[in-house]
Amino acid sequence: MRQAISLIALCLLLIYSGQHLAAQDPTKPAQDPAKKENPTASPSPTPQASPTPLAAKGGPNRIPTGEEVAESVIYVFGNAGGRAVLNQIRRNGVERGRITRLAGEGKTEESSYEYRFVRGPDASKDKIRVDQKMPSMEYSLVYGDGRLWGIINGVNFTPRQEAAASFLSQQWHSIDALLRYKENGSTVDYVDKTKQKGLDLYIVDLTDKDKRKTRYFVSARSLHVLWLEYEEPIEPGGIPVKYTRKFHDYRLTQGTWLPYRSVLLAEDRQLQETLISSVTYGVKLEDAIFQNPEAQANNSP
Repeated sequence: MRQAISLIALCLLLIYSGQHLAAQDPTKPAQDPAKKENPTASPSPTPQASPTPLAAKGGPNRIPTGEEVAESVIYVFGNAGGRAVLNQIRRNGVERGRITRLAGEGKTEESSYEYRFVRGPDASKDKIRVDQKMPSMEYSLVYGDGRLWGIINGVNFTPRQEAAASFLSQQWHSIDALLRYKENGSTVDYVDKTKQKGLDLYIVDLTDKDKRKTRYFVSARSLHVLWLEYEEPIEPGGIPVKYTRKFHDYRLTQGTWLPYRSVLLAEDRQLQETLISSVTYGVKLEDAIFQNPEAQANNSP
């Protein structure tokens, strides 16, 4: 009888020990109860776990096409919702922030801005208005019906060539130009996958219908656009200048990714820094704010 009881006790001890050892399996990483997700940090997209065009086709050594890189960027910027989410959320909106420009003799000039937009079927049909408030003046630049004009105190003016070129370049050479390459009839060509400053990068070239070219440097890990490059002359017929626009501080905004800080350089010399303070998508905007005051006056009875 005692032997039977001892045998039962030994079996129970072995079962308990086996369960305890299995729970402490050294081949499995232990869960650290003190390690918690930072609730203020934006989640970082993980292309490896998402069925992006890059992840879905071939192995890590396969050379992708330019469109596969672009479509993967679109997929991630829409927070795994892709083009459909971007088109739904970013169809119109209001962005506010501050711009710091490098003026003459090393001085800086700050201004606040409000950027309002309504997207059309492609970029040429977009409606855009940028109101800027500087220490010495306030003015607006408006793009609509394929034209650009300025407004001061309700009166039209023709923007200086430099201001007009800067405004249009921000539309032609932008992250949005890559996200909307199909709508705009642009082509995207794969250039290379390289490593710079410790970062694995995809490099693609976008060429729009007017043969303007923009080179994008895309993080192979996050699929965020880290910077872009393009060349333009300061004045027509002049020597092309190399511009670089860098993007920082990506945040998830209404279900889409957006860089809240950007820096523009010309030949490695910083020209401008833009800091976004707030963005609201899906805001109803009246057509009147995008209309030419002179045209409105001529159409009045």
